[in-house]
Amino acid sequence: MARKLSRIPFLFILFFTVLCFFFPSVPKNINNTANLNPTDIAWMLTATALVLIMTPGLAFFYGGMVNKKNVISTMLQSFICMAVVTVIWFVFGFGLVFGKSQNGIIGNPADFFMMQGLLEGQPWELAPTIPLALFAMYQLKFAIITPALITGAFAERIRFISYVFFICLFFIFIYAPLAHATWHPEGILFELGVLDFAGGTVVHMSAGWAALASALYLKRRNEPNHNPARITYVMLGTGLLWFGWFGFNAGSAFHVGSLSVTALSTTMAASAAAALAWIFFDAFKGRKPSAMGTCIGAVVGLVAITPAAGFVTIPHSLAIGIISSIVSNLVVDWRTRTSIDDTLDVFPCHGVGGMVGMLLTGVFASQAINPANETGNGLYYGETKLFIVQTVALIGVSIFAFLGSLLLLKVTDLITPLRVSEEDERLGLDISQHGESL
Repeated sequence: MARKLSRIPFLFILFFTVLCFFFPSVPKNINNTANLNPTDIAWMLTATALVLIMTPGLAFFYGGMVNKKNVISTMLQSFICMAVVTVIWFVFGFGLVFGKSQNGIIGNPADFFMMQGLLEGQPWELAPTIPLALFAMYQLKFAIITPALITGAFAERIRFISYVFFICLFFIFIYAPLAHATWHPEGILFELGVLDFAGGTVVHMSAGWAALASALYLKRRNEPNHNPARITYVMLGTGLLWFGWFGFNAGSAFHVGSLSVTALSTTMAASAAAALAWIFFDAFKGRKPSAMGTCIGAVVGLVAITPAAGFVTIPHSLAIGIISSIVSNLVVDWRTRTSIDDTLDVFPCHGVGGMVGMLLTGVFASQAINPANETGNGLYYGETKLFIVQTVALIGVSIFAFLGSLLLLKVTDLITPLRVSEEDERLGLDISQHGESL
């Protein structure tokens, strides 16, 4: 029975793929090109490609950290998101996130079903100078990498089929509502005044809390101690992530101008400061400066600046990088003293990094940097409204993402077992799940 049920995610995707033959989506006359800006289009095409390269970058980043017998499996868990989430997005996912708002919680999945009306659709109101289809493709890349981030928490012990089913549920019930609530003009968090420039809440907090839920639900590995397979993979992955993150953050301005340059600059500053802070803090604790620590620190800085990138000054981005790096470093140390087996420390780095970034956005955001910020300036400038809004949203999103993920894990486990057998874990997921090896 379980074996038959385990085929559900693939049958699910196959079913909607077949629908393509019945929804050819032939565009009508496209007459909405008057306000489109070729320069903005060129930049957003580039940014879209940059964000996509982050997912293979994440595959190398995670793949280099696990045992050699689990490298292929871990990397494939990132790569498969590019296929699974894309199909869902093209069928109904874009409408679920950016369709007509249903009480500020979720979009209408019937909107843009099978991408009907996308090519001739009016540009998205917050990105008026690029085609709607380009906006949809850019946002797709965010949806792809979010579930991939979770994989580091349950690396080396999850069944591949069950994982695919889980990420389908995660996208529908966790990512889509959070993205809609935060980025849709009628979303409840958007209307509350929450600032999330490029995904600190939507991407990193949701993935971080799902990672913690996964680590708790799947429990410890039978062999919790391991040596990283390839630290050079980690360094390569970090480089690809850092490179792609410029599209992630600067692209979220949706146009070429001072705001995109600001976001690019703050991204660079925060990541560099966080990388240095991590290894200096390690040295303060008596550890040697390591390549692994440098890479992890850089990624934490990238995570933390994501919600703030288009709202803060460059000096404040340096502070965000340093603070987030030290806080995440301390949480990693705490995690190692508990029974929580978050294999690659996704929650301490992405979850905590995202939360620190969200709170510090409420501290350092300036309306002089981004006049579109109507909530107000941060605590640093003597105002309290924005910080309160960010704090309330942080608490609400944390509860929703953590408890929702626990529920989805349980549902998935009831349908198709999540965890591999002890023998399969000992053998390694590369062989036991995929019949391949390095």
